[in-house]
Amino acid sequence: MLNIGLLGCGRIGQVHARSIGQIDGARVSAVADAFAEPAQMLADKTGAQALSAEDLIGSADVDAVVIGTPTDTHYDLIHKAANAGKAIFCEKPVDMSANRIRDCIKVVEATGVPFMTAFNRRFDPSFANIQSRIANGEIGNVEIVTILSRDPSPPPISYIESSGGLFRDMMIHDLDMARFLLGEEPISVYAVGSSLVDPEIGKAGDVDTAAVTLTTASGKICQISNSRRASYGYDQRIEVHGEKGMLRAENMLENAVEIATPAGFQKSPARHFFLERYESAYRAEMGHFVDAVSRASSPSPGIVDGLRAQELADAADTSLKQGSVVKLA
Repeated sequence: MLNIGLLGCGRIGQVHARSIGQIDGARVSAVADAFAEPAQMLADKTGAQALSAEDLIGSADVDAVVIGTPTDTHYDLIHKAANAGKAIFCEKPVDMSANRIRDCIKVVEATGVPFMTAFNRRFDPSFANIQSRIANGEIGNVEIVTILSRDPSPPPISYIESSGGLFRDMMIHDLDMARFLLGEEPISVYAVGSSLVDPEIGKAGDVDTAAVTLTTASGKICQISNSRRASYGYDQRIEVHGEKGMLRAENMLENAVEIATPAGFQKSPARHFFLERYESAYRAEMGHFVDAVSRASSPSPGIVDGLRAQELADAADTSLKQGSVVKLA
């Protein structure tokens, strides 16, 4: 039985608690949060102990930790957990600073603890199916990857001000997905962006509408389109074009029923919230983490994947500000 401690009992912590509860061979043994009430509520729901973060990390009854706390706390928690010999599952981004992520890589490598960066979209059944079929050569060499990601509505301005910006908060998932599907590291990044959804987002120094083009050394191209607004629901689509054909994943709808009348064909709306859309992905990524730790193997994506996505997000932000292509070393 893998005993897991949850650091952070907010929305994402509750998602991970549900996932762990559905996995044989794992249980939530302890929880911690900066606020006592959500910690106790989740402890009561899972049968876990409510502890301080320090006591949780130091507990002999905890084999692994899930870090679902605010990003600015990740650095210290990663160092403490790694030095305590705990396997680590960390929400993205690992840190807002690529240099601080490199510091985290040093302590993770020095201690040898398993580390997983929670890019859950790699575990979405459709997206994982596309990557597997690319790897099997079904469409030959990849030439162009197109990723569309649009939220139903923007988050509060208070969140925007502390999020690190659209590239580090929202697009970072798509930047990781680009690496996952291209099978090759991008060497150049070009970004454009505007504030079209909410002028207050622009006043806060961010954009709410953006597009990025990534290019690899062999010439493969990835186009990413993000918007903080989609009036029709949570828009998540991927298309991969290769020399032998194309693979595509469409939106997940509320149901699969289609009606046809003299007025035409009509489908159900797209699922409206990311927790609904990626429910199975959250469960699968946690299952992968538990299995990897139990087998003493390395979970994937790892901490270096977290760094690579952050470097791409930083490059996109620099490109937008400079109005030019950014080359990556």
